[in-house]
Amino acid sequence: MDTTATPTLNYLNNGHGLKSWLLTRDHKRIALLYLWSVTAFFFLGGFFALMIRLELLTPASDLVQPDTYNKLFTMHGIVMVFFFLIPSIPATLGNFLIPIMIGAKDLAFPRINLLSWYIYILGGLFTITAALTGGVDTGWTFYAPYSTTASNSNVILAGLGIFITGFSSILTGLNFIVTVHRMRAPGLTWFRLPLFVWSHYATSLIMILGTPVIAITVLLVAVERGLHLGIFDPALGGDPVLFQHLFWFYSHPAVYIMILPAMGVVSELVQAFARKNIFGYAFVAFSSLAIAIIGFLVWGHHLFVSGQSTYAGLVFSIISMFVAIPSAVKVFNWTATLYKGSVSWDSPMLYAFGFIGLFTIGGLTGLFLATLGMDIHMHDTYFIIAHFHYVMVGGAIFGFLGGLHYWWPKITGRMYPEGWAKFACLNIFIGFNLTFGPQFIVGYLGMPRRYAMYAPEFQVWNVLSTAGATILGIGYLIPMVYFTWSIFKGEIASANPWGARGLEWEIPSPPPTENFLVTPIVTHGTHQYAPSHEVGIV
Repeated sequence: MDTTATPTLNYLNNGHGLKSWLLTRDHKRIALLYLWSVTAFFFLGGFFALMIRLELLTPASDLVQPDTYNKLFTMHGIVMVFFFLIPSIPATLGNFLIPIMIGAKDLAFPRINLLSWYIYILGGLFTITAALTGGVDTGWTFYAPYSTTASNSNVILAGLGIFITGFSSILTGLNFIVTVHRMRAPGLTWFRLPLFVWSHYATSLIMILGTPVIAITVLLVAVERGLHLGIFDPALGGDPVLFQHLFWFYSHPAVYIMILPAMGVVSELVQAFARKNIFGYAFVAFSSLAIAIIGFLVWGHHLFVSGQSTYAGLVFSIISMFVAIPSAVKVFNWTATLYKGSVSWDSPMLYAFGFIGLFTIGGLTGLFLATLGMDIHMHDTYFIIAHFHYVMVGGAIFGFLGGLHYWWPKITGRMYPEGWAKFACLNIFIGFNLTFGPQFIVGYLGMPRRYAMYAPEFQVWNVLSTAGATILGIGYLIPMVYFTWSIFKGEIASANPWGARGLEWEIPSPPPTENFLVTPIVTHGTHQYAPSHEVGIV
């Protein structure tokens, strides 16, 4: 491994003091601001999860009262979904890498990029204030009319936090789309773009088109609570099912905001650690767009038991099956890329393997829930909890951690201890499956979600689940420790410690402030591990 010294001037040491960070317009520094922020929210959401699992260790409600339990799972959902899972990869790795991957010096709108971080923090402060001043008990779905009429908790404050944070998401998506359209290096055609960029492009489309809907929906909840207008409350002439349509029109595509960037990360990892260009580049690229588009057409499968017509349910069921096709295309192409590849078992690749396994389980169980009869049996049980944690949490977090390990040397200029990284990955994988695997069983057997108490026959599964959560929590803490250690004591990283392809590996680690001293000219696919005619890149 090359242990040459780091460049004397880079984005980390080009400016000192808190002011230089809080007023920076450098996409790389803003990415780190996001990284620290989402990490803080992740551990806050994790604390709520820990309390939930401790309460469910016994069938009785003996740790917290049911009202407090309602607030714990609500705050866990709000913090994890809106303040970690959605921004985790786009706002951190996307912000850091997209300009570099396309040969640009920054994003198209650097000031708006910084503004989006401040908006995110402002929304987070409102949400934390809601938690500290009594919390909110509606569930992260804010179902009406409970949220608009019956709940006495901080619905408006928490909703305002989500409303504000939505603008951060919209601005980030807008910035990415304009940057990819307008700032690609000469020769970097659409079909030479890294798949990480393709996945973020598709994600940005969802951010721009879907986020305003959830923002307006939450605003309408606040309006109904404050002015008692009949929007969702049937007692006032409103329609509660309308709320579900509006909420899930955004929130189902939001699943793909969380998972598409992780898929982009995995595409990069599979190529780098199999030493092969991706099999079926165009199929993988277009499958990202297909997932984004079809994702807008499947919200109705969340309403199978809401009273919508059988015919509507049938249509949504069929369309929901279709979204499995582009998802399966990605998994098949990753697998085909690994076939006869020179696979190395470094920790980023272990996270990629973990992602593929967990996402496949989550995706296949999603087919159960897209089927009308099965969904009615398992609706609002722990089977749902297990399914969406396998997709949204297992997928997104394994993608996030895999990407963070892969690009950590580029971000910091330092290597981390590989042995500890593999140990942490193993811990997280075992802990995750022990936590959520039993929930498929207990959910299928009929244990409902959102209850602090449950029937005694479900306890053994809940004990296993809580034991798994403990292992998982320890697994999450280990990378925090060795990443922090590596910043001060880690081995100096070379420009390309993995021997990978891509423009980001052609500049020093950590990168200089302007990324490229001379604008690169791209003459072939940026991840060309094999001759183009063999991999279908034009």
